[in-house]
Amino acid sequence: MSAQAQSLVQSVDWLAIAPPTIAAVVGLVVLVTDLFVGDNRKALLGWVSVAGLAASALMLLPLLDGDRSTFCLTGDADVCSYTADRFTLVIQFLVLGGALLAALLSMTALKDADKELPEGEFWFLLLSSAAGAALLPASRDLATLIVALEVASLPAFALVGIKHGDRKSSEAALKFFLSSVTATAVSLMGISFVYASTGTLYLTEIATRIENVDDQLQTLAQAGVVLTLVGFAFKTAAVPFHFWVPDTYVGAPLPVAAYLSVVGKAVGFSGLILVTVIALPSYADVWGPALAALAALTMTVGNVGALRQRSTRAYSAVRLLAWSSVGQAGYLLVPIAAAAYSEDAEKAIGSTVAYALMYAAVNLGAFAVAALVARTKPLNRVSDYRGLYASRPLAALIMGFFLLCLAGLPPGIIGLFAKVTVFSAAVDAGLGWLAVVMAVNVVIALFYYLQWTTLLFRSPEGEPETHRVPAPLTAAIALTAVLGIALSGAPQLILRFSDTGLF
Repeated sequence: MSAQAQSLVQSVDWLAIAPPTIAAVVGLVVLVTDLFVGDNRKALLGWVSVAGLAASALMLLPLLDGDRSTFCLTGDADVCSYTADRFTLVIQFLVLGGALLAALLSMTALKDADKELPEGEFWFLLLSSAAGAALLPASRDLATLIVALEVASLPAFALVGIKHGDRKSSEAALKFFLSSVTATAVSLMGISFVYASTGTLYLTEIATRIENVDDQLQTLAQAGVVLTLVGFAFKTAAVPFHFWVPDTYVGAPLPVAAYLSVVGKAVGFSGLILVTVIALPSYADVWGPALAALAALTMTVGNVGALRQRSTRAYSAVRLLAWSSVGQAGYLLVPIAAAAYSEDAEKAIGSTVAYALMYAAVNLGAFAVAALVARTKPLNRVSDYRGLYASRPLAALIMGFFLLCLAGLPPGIIGLFAKVTVFSAAVDAGLGWLAVVMAVNVVIALFYYLQWTTLLFRSPEGEPETHRVPAPLTAAIALTAVLGIALSGAPQLILRFSDTGLF
């Protein structure tokens, strides 16, 4: 081999890339195994998928001892495409943990669907999407970032529309697909403009070069920055790019809606953080005010949308959780906007990560209880939760706890703590007006969360129905409840865990 060819050969740090790689490999194994497994043994594929996601999450432990990078430039070891730093590991933990809980919910949903959902394809798509979502926070160049974003998104379209012959599911998948493809097209155009004006795709290189762009290319660079931000605003379901969320969540199988609400958000927000804080710090005067306005608009529209849901309407529980997730996206945007104004941008980003961790645990828990109720009340109306305490006291108490966490009220201390963290990030950055908007929205959200909570403990209409709860569903509810209660007991753990180490 010539010296020139040898200089292009890279050694791959397999341990660093293990978490997304294991998820992808297990996905392929499940797809091939599905061809040889009889219909009566399809449940085995679910257990293999759960084990694969658990193994991916466990592979984060050896990476805690220090930052690792791979796929670096041969001439410059500091410029890499993949970096497993503290930020990467926290988001990968959130993504793989969220996918694992969604997989536990899916095992029950697939069994109840009774062959209506193709199991082999379902597990392959879920694992593929999780692999892309785990790759994204480690991406340190724009090409890898977009590929990871699409690997996470494309299987999700199919998962939303996977119910055979279900018009609602097909319509939801189409809306999701069209909005996401538009977002990708806008992002790619923005990225191509940034590449044309800087001559590099690496985030750290863009940060230094975009400050010294030729005057002739200045307009091109600015257009690239704006288009890239618009593309990521779509992915985070920020208003006015949120229109696909309610219908998509209602049309998708419930575990897929739970997965999108947590893992889909984590993907969008981690991509947005990498592009703004690492690649474009010199454009903080552009993306700071833009994200602050988006945050205010998103939390307001999301909470007002949730407030307008009628409790007797079919699927109103899922629709309310969908609008609530749009409102929560607004809170998540606040610290990213604050990073543009703050002297300590890392602390501001840590607030977003802390809030995302809290939201992931309690929102997945709320969806898990919704999946439990949907087994006897498939229309999943908010009014169907009336008197849940009479038939399932533990499930009602856990659901009440999750709703209080989302509202930010005791005993949901972790929800209150996360909101205070986000609130202080806005105040510290001098965004007092945004903190006021957030405070008003928290009060609006209290109304519908408390209304749902009180319904759980009212006297039921008719005889309460009881049935045996499958083990995977019990495990999902128990895991999220334990996590939420543990973090409420020691909320400082989440801040220590969310120290991003991005800089």
